Amino acid sequence: MKSERWRCALLLCISLCLVICLAGRADQVTLKNGDRLTGSVTQSDGKNLSIKYYDGLVTVPWEQVQAISSSADLYLTLKDGQVVNGPVEFADGRVEIQTADAGKITTTKDAIQIIRSKEGQSAYQAEIDQLRNPKLLDLWRGSIDAGLAAARGNSRTTTFNLGFNAARTTTRDKISVYVTSLYASQTTHGVSGTTANAIRGGLKYEVNVSKKFDAFGFTEQEHDQFQSLDLRSVFGGGFGRHVIKSNVTLLDIFGGGSLNKEFFSTGLNRTSAEALVGEEFNHKISRATVVQEKLTFYPNLSDTGNYRVNFDSSIGTQLSRWLSWQVNLSDRYLSNPVMGKKTNDILLTTGLRVTFDKARK
Repeated sequence: MKSERWRCALLLCISLCLVICLAGRADQVTLKNGDRLTGSVTQSDGKNLSIKYYDGLVTVPWEQVQAISSSADLYLTLKDGQVVNGPVEFADGRVEIQTADAGKITTTKDAIQIIRSKEGQSAYQAEIDQLRNPKLLDLWRGSIDAGLAAARGNSRTTTFNLGFNAARTTTRDKISVYVTSLYASQTTHGVSGTTANAIRGGLKYEVNVSKKFDAFGFTEQEHDQFQSLDLRSVFGGGFGRHVIKSNVTLLDIFGGGSLNKEFFSTGLNRTSAEALVGEEFNHKISRATVVQEKLTFYPNLSDTGNYRVNFDSSIGTQLSRWLSWQVNLSDRYLSNPVMGKKTNDILLTTGLRVTFDKARK
């Protein structure tokens, strides 16, 4: 019986020692209303402060924080861009950081832009390093679109569209690629035929010249059976300017030149020098819905008076993290088509969109 009591007393003492040690090592956050939180400070973005509290995460408004006492190192990014780290003592707007190299540094609460834990800073630095020196397969974001429509009965019709968009954006440059296609067939009274068969694709590389300007090179390839176009192959480049660049709205304008080679099934082949001017616009209507639009005008320099116009737009509404519903419109206008063909060809497609994001952590 005595040995059992001694065992219980020993376990109680060990537990108390562990609690005291853990409490001594934990961060303490005091709010303006007098409440105290004990845990581990993980981060602050200048609006909220997050504290790991037991197995959960507590978030409090940064403006309500009165004091912080941290025994573990915290990384503070100041508004002047300086990053300091060490144990933090903060009370009544005065912040002291005990750094290993520079000793004690004093600043103010208003001067702090971001706070990260050691683990958070390591993850952030790894992300920055990846952006600065990415591998070719890193940082790709994009989507795959697919749609199918069919009718069976007195007539048999099938329409299938497939699209692919992807972009790899770093701090220095951007690679983007796209493909869109539409195929439709119809059978009526035993007579079968293709009613639509077009595919369009392109590849573009952009490099930042400054914060507002970039240089770009691109190639576009196109096939359209019902325009008698076996292949249109375009190579060009130019310069662009970021007019609006925010988390909600992007607006770019651009200009340059291109070489256009066209091969038609009628036997006609044409090569033309072109100028180009256009704009690209992306806007988040809501958290789930995004509108994208691009318009490019190609005046023909070899056969003046003729021109091409490319217009592409889409709207997508997110259904889940990786699935959305989309509607795409792709228009190609050619002022000098082959004889008997119309000047305008429009692809209107809708269906499900599956997204992928190798940049997301």
